Amino acid sequence: MSATNFKTENSTYRKLIGNGLTYRIPRFQRDYSWTEDEWEDLWMDILGTIQKGGEPAHYMGYLVLQSQDDKNFDVIDGQQRLTTLTLIVLTALKNLKRLIEEKNNPENNQQRIEQIRQTYIGYLDPVTLVSRSKLTLNRNNDHYFQTYLVPLGHLPQRGFRASEHSLRKAFEWFDKRVREYTKKAGGDEGVALASLVETMSDRLFFTL
Repeated sequence: MSATNFKTENSTYRKLIGNGLTYRIPRFQRDYSWTEDEWEDLWMDILGTIQKGGEPAHYMGYLVLQSQDDKNFDVIDGQQRLTTLTLIVLTALKNLKRLIEEKNNPENNQQRIEQIRQTYIGYLDPVTLVSRSKLTLNRNNDHYFQTYLVPLGHLPQRGFRASEHSLRKAFEWFDKRVREYTKKAGGDEGVALASLVETMSDRLFFTL
């Protein structure tokens, strides 16, 4: 392959995921494998950017992508980071859903859910009217991800692969941290949750 076929650029998480592009973990890429050590490191990096007086940007390293059309990308390297960031956005959505169930500013929080989900998780194809996920995991993990995590449903624990349990545990770990952060932030919890996602998305950047 000619070197002219390669290009490198820096991109924020918002620009990466919030612009209608889709990302797929190839079928035979390794399964989700991050554990609490990596979750803790990432969460501390995020807190370092979203707290008042924090760093204006945090470098997340390289993402290696492959594409035939510049719209749909295979993730060759960086899948653990991309998957985990998606899980964090999903936990923010779950906490917004909790606020609605508690009758806490339900109309505004429903609008926040719809906007964040469309921007970072998936969108309705205007032609086919079929929902399209922005991130598709590998053959061992995608069913659990799309069936239980993306819809924010009940997370079953029996009869799944170790990597699927890791996805669930990561979601539960970040759900707890996001809820704690929101409580400490004070004020309108819905605003705090939306601000967490938006600020994180603008200040985390990758080299593509």
